Amino acid sequence: MAKKKQGWSMMGIAARVLMLLSAGLLALSYVSMLVNPAKAWYFTFFGLLFIPFILLNVIMLIWAICRKSSTFIIPLVALLPGLLFIGRYFRFASGGADKGDNCIKIMTYNVGKFTLGKGYEYSGSLDSITALVRRSDADIVCLQEFNSEHLNDIPKLLEAQFPDYFSCYYINMNAGGGSGNVTLSKFPIESRGHFDFEESANLAIYTDIRIGERKLRIYNCHFQSYSISLAALARNWKHRSVMRETEHKMKASIIKRPRQVEQVLSDIEDCPLESIVLGDFNDTPMSYTYHRLRKGRKDAFVEAGSGFGATYSFLWPLIRIDYILFPANFKGVSYSCKHVGFSDHYPVVTEINLPI
Repeated sequence: MAKKKQGWSMMGIAARVLMLLSAGLLALSYVSMLVNPAKAWYFTFFGLLFIPFILLNVIMLIWAICRKSSTFIIPLVALLPGLLFIGRYFRFASGGADKGDNCIKIMTYNVGKFTLGKGYEYSGSLDSITALVRRSDADIVCLQEFNSEHLNDIPKLLEAQFPDYFSCYYINMNAGGGSGNVTLSKFPIESRGHFDFEESANLAIYTDIRIGERKLRIYNCHFQSYSISLAALARNWKHRSVMRETEHKMKASIIKRPRQVEQVLSDIEDCPLESIVLGDFNDTPMSYTYHRLRKGRKDAFVEAGSGFGATYSFLWPLIRIDYILFPANFKGVSYSCKHVGFSDHYPVVTEINLPI
């Protein structure tokens, strides 16, 4: 009998250690969005793994309850704060407001240089995406990774494909062509500008548009990409050189992104206009990027979305990195994320009531 009691005691100790470890990892995930990755880059990974850590603690909770163990309190306490954040990833029902007279429709879409769609060549992806944008009938459209071989081709392309829109764009060109951001608006564009990020091909542009008596600034952002191929990483994970290179790229990207965010936020603070911030943030809802940019703003998915909010086709439904954030006095009406394979991202469309 003594050996049996000792065995159960060892199992109890092991269970407590596992539960404390799981709870600690989840706690670090909560903390990660408050830590500037430029100072402690590795904290980003705790935020990236928020959903797996949630699931791990749910398993621990069920295990403890099935064993009728008092240790269930450990994962339960760890999971309680998660109730405040899980809605950033999944929502049971839309809570959007009724559509008002001052309602505008906005789209953001990383088009993947028109080459990252499943089974699509450049021309096929370009035609499919432009047709999708026209069908959406959005008042404001923000595109990232808009690719062209020649800068002079872009005005003609935009005029031919989007005759009902005013346009603003900025493209980083190199020997092989260029890629950048495009903003389309059915409302008049009064001024524009862009942000060059240091040592980066990524960028952000802003567009001041006139909607009746109201003037809004739209920030179309594409923050630092990881620049890694998940498929190639899966094939070559045993090679140390590949893993070291991947680690270097991820660390560099994680450190650059908060600097880019602060650059945009500095302009927002100096701008007297109300602003909408959207685009491909390349970060999850449990990140420093999202936490900083959402401050004082509403998230279109949280306000009016339902189901899984993931916007990146790989590892769906875990990764949401495309956002539309608007001022707190605006009201979200609807939200949709269409699962089309023209790019590695999905387009996000939302309707917003502007205050009268």
